[in-house]
Amino acid sequence: MFDADSPSPVTTPRCRYAPSPTGSLHLGNARTALLAFLQARRMGARFILRIEDIDRPRTVPGATEAILDDLRWLGIDWDEGPDKGGDAGPYLQSERLAIYARALDALRERGRVFECFCSRADILRASSAPQIGEEGPRYPGTCRDLTDAEKRERAARHPNRQSALRLAVEPGQIAFEDEILGPRAFDLSATCGDFVLRRADGLFAYQLATAVDDGLMGITHVLRGDDLVSSTPRQIALLRLLGLKVPSYAHVPLLLDGGGEKLSKRLGSATISALRARGVRPERVVAALARSAGLTERLAIEAGELVDGFALDRIDRRARAVDPVDFD
Repeated sequence: MFDADSPSPVTTPRCRYAPSPTGSLHLGNARTALLAFLQARRMGARFILRIEDIDRPRTVPGATEAILDDLRWLGIDWDEGPDKGGDAGPYLQSERLAIYARALDALRERGRVFECFCSRADILRASSAPQIGEEGPRYPGTCRDLTDAEKRERAARHPNRQSALRLAVEPGQIAFEDEILGPRAFDLSATCGDFVLRRADGLFAYQLATAVDDGLMGITHVLRGDDLVSSTPRQIALLRLLGLKVPSYAHVPLLLDGGGEKLSKRLGSATISALRARGVRPERVVAALARSAGLTERLAIEAGELVDGFALDRIDRRARAVDPVDFD
């Protein structure tokens, strides 16, 4: 079991919202925050705000403060977070690096961690599988069983390339009941293969940090976008290996732009800050987000007014677009 300074046993449900401060809060992220907030308040859970700023090169200065300000403007509040503290902190991943290192050591002691000297191009050339999400093709296990001599030879061959650390994945299905999408099952060895725990640049990977944080913060319910469904079995695998409790998961359909594309910072999608600058009222934005999830027909509503009628089975299972006229 992972030996860490974990909080006391959970007696109250705990939900979370965990944005990455890589830019302004766009409407898709804001809708996820709203739905997670409503779930927490409806079930009387503690609502935790965690900032996933572990990828320091992509972190935008001032973005964390701007995200918190946008959430407050929308009427979304939280019980624990970087501005409020709490027993499960720190709530900035950049302040939790020692915790991730201990988790990595625990996995290494179980013989489940190995060095990988492959570049992305190496993996692509060696794999015949299609791309899997944003993490590329299935890892073919190239470095999994290297001898010490082979490791030294590979390190000498690429002296400027640091090794990554991967989890040795075992075959077999990891199944879970998604509270929105229903039963899901994944065989990690067949889909993604051995996945990264610490990147070649020395940064801890999203899967490890998120799993450790959810486990140690006592998160009982995770609501997030369905683009992260494929991450869930990896995080479940890590939680089980570390002896941490697995939360329940609910993955909501994504919010689309007018062209049917996923809303994202990369596409320059509408941001909360831009709408605020235009003078749009928060009640209009909340109503538009709630309508896109099938929760109301009103044109203006405060976030707190949606709590009593909220239920996961009311969320529209289709990916929906936000109409620009919603904010005129």
